[in-house]
Amino acid sequence: MAKMIVTDLDDTLLRCDKTISEYTARVLKGLRQQGMKIVYGTARGDSAKLLVPDELFDGHVRVNGAKAHINGRVVYERTIPPDVYTPYLRELSRMGLKVAAEIHGTHYANFKVDQKWPYIKDFIITDCLGVTGPADKLYALIESPYQIEVVTSLLPEKLYVNLARDALAMIMHKEATKLRAITKIAQEFNIAIADVITFGDDINDKEMLQGFGLGVAMGNAIDEIQSIADCVCDTNDNDGVAKWLDEYFVLD
Repeated sequence: MAKMIVTDLDDTLLRCDKTISEYTARVLKGLRQQGMKIVYGTARGDSAKLLVPDELFDGHVRVNGAKAHINGRVVYERTIPPDVYTPYLRELSRMGLKVAAEIHGTHYANFKVDQKWPYIKDFIITDCLGVTGPADKLYALIESPYQIEVVTSLLPEKLYVNLARDALAMIMHKEATKLRAITKIAQEFNIAIADVITFGDDINDKEMLQGFGLGVAMGNAIDEIQSIADCVCDTNDNDGVAKWLDEYFVLD
């Protein structure tokens, strides 16, 4: 019997308009009432707070695994020091890439972030020279094929990169992964990894879908994710996560 549900947000739990349906909220509440732990794991940082109500979840993993929280308490954290990211971002910027470092919810970028994501208003235009403090994640907008080669060829040893299907290169600490952060949350709840069900749609969900008891790909997931998942549910716009859980647990 599963004891913890972990779901990605964008294109997974969230519909394409970035909302959670009343049906999905009702299913999650019903599972929690039965003692199930509900956790989300997202590449988003603080912007996740604007989209999902905390009262639906027992814990969360943000910035692709850089931080994990239970009831407001940090249980896992792997950030990037400025002496690592500053020269890297400056070189990418010099080569014409649009790049940013996300630090405590603020995006320090060399471009207007709200032109790409209108809901992100907390950003500062900078060349990263004056930025201090560890970054939760870095990212680069890939606008031509050669740019991903630039991102990877200059990548510092302590970091790794994931290219999402929206041409966003997410650059993280090597130990900042959804798999590691979710494993820590499961340990905090004293739940075995075999008792965790995960839902995802994109390449940054691959490890977590393979690393726990059951991995479910969305009907709208990329082909690679559907091919490695244990099963495939309906699409995000059709409340695929909630429908699958409703059927699996035979909810009233």
